[in-house]
Amino acid sequence: MNISAIGLDFDELRRDLEGASPREIVEAATNIICPGRLGVVSSFGTESAALLAYVAEVDPSIPVVFLDTGWLFEETLAYRDDLVARLGLTDVRSIRPDPDALAERDPNGDLWFSNPDACCFLRKVEPLARALKGFDGWFNGRKRYHGGQRSAIPVIEQEGNRLKFNPLANATRDEVEGVYDRLGLPRHPLAAQGFTSVGCMPCTSRTKPGDDLRSGRWAGRSKSECGIHTVPTL
Repeated sequence: MNISAIGLDFDELRRDLEGASPREIVEAATNIICPGRLGVVSSFGTESAALLAYVAEVDPSIPVVFLDTGWLFEETLAYRDDLVARLGLTDVRSIRPDPDALAERDPNGDLWFSNPDACCFLRKVEPLARALKGFDGWFNGRKRYHGGQRSAIPVIEQEGNRLKFNPLANATRDEVEGVYDRLGLPRHPLAAQGFTSVGCMPCTSRTKPGDDLRSGRWAGRSKSECGIHTVPTL
């Protein structure tokens, strides 16, 4: 999608949405992008229900892309099914890594240990790039209060001819928590066990009180992102 071709000025749109609420950002995206060409990518992690709730309130038929890496906690898979039913999401797509690529590049299932960046690329970046073909825009749940590379993310980004919306970018943690309370949404089963951010089993650990929310991801390594937001679209 070429946004200039449909009469949109990206810089103006970004300014208009900078102070918008999460729901207003979701609604704006649905007004800009044709039905079926807009999706949401969700990990169904510890804070995922908030974004999914906003999306479901606007249009529960918006496709949800879920990256099933093969290394996810059983609790995450169960949580996905629970949230889908509670929120009435009607088009959830579980995307898996290419089996031939897995056999060639991670035959022993230990790539996460020897080269976690390559593992994320194989199990997340490549599958997502395939899944997003045919989409002109997508939502994700990154928030500035997570810190690190996320501390200055804009509300909307341009990835080639695709728009990426970050409806929760300027939300506070209290605002996100409030969505759970307002709708009576369940927490991720592992949250009560000290997991403040949940990804793949080998690269996720518990955090201690006072730690950054994402400090349990790739703990002890110089890595804080899986790559789907930092690697150029394939």
